[in-house]
Amino acid sequence: MWYLGEVGETPIGRLFVALDEDGLRLVTWAEDLQDARRAALRRGAEEVTASAVRTADAVAQLREYFSGQRRVFTLPISWAGLTPFQRRVLQETMRIPYGETRTYGELAAAIGRPGAARAVGQAEGANPMPIVVPCHRVLGARGRLTGYGGGQGLDTKRWLLRHEGVIHFSANHLGRESR
Repeated sequence: MWYLGEVGETPIGRLFVALDEDGLRLVTWAEDLQDARRAALRRGAEEVTASAVRTADAVAQLREYFSGQRRVFTLPISWAGLTPFQRRVLQETMRIPYGETRTYGELAAAIGRPGAARAVGQAEGANPMPIVVPCHRVLGARGRLTGYGGGQGLDTKRWLLRHEGVIHFSANHLGRESR
């Protein structure tokens, strides 16, 4: 059983979460509860029910993130449905601190698979829990802004990085604001 909850409107769109008995399984952009339910079913849920009680902590933490009150998520994560490689990549992604970025190549090296940057990118693209598992903090070679499948794509990734204090300098490169 998956439990579905609504985060609501955020600066990057309307978000919903889904949890199973072990933890968070899905953060998704959706028009309404039925749309979010369909997203959960596509991700492997057999049964989905709305539950504000079961999803309250995840909803609250995401709202705190968007209001600038939270930098670290403390939610249990359910890694079911992911390959061992995807799980390793996404667990390493969770180690990237708020306001910092890594490249796909740096993540590949961190998991002991130098040269697997493309595979890391594919694992990031399969991330079912964006924002909480901060794939927006992962950039292409030399800090190039590449790939983001959620919300409005790269515009969403830019917004999330700006929200965390990573300033966009040009069309394709990122850097820290100098003061």
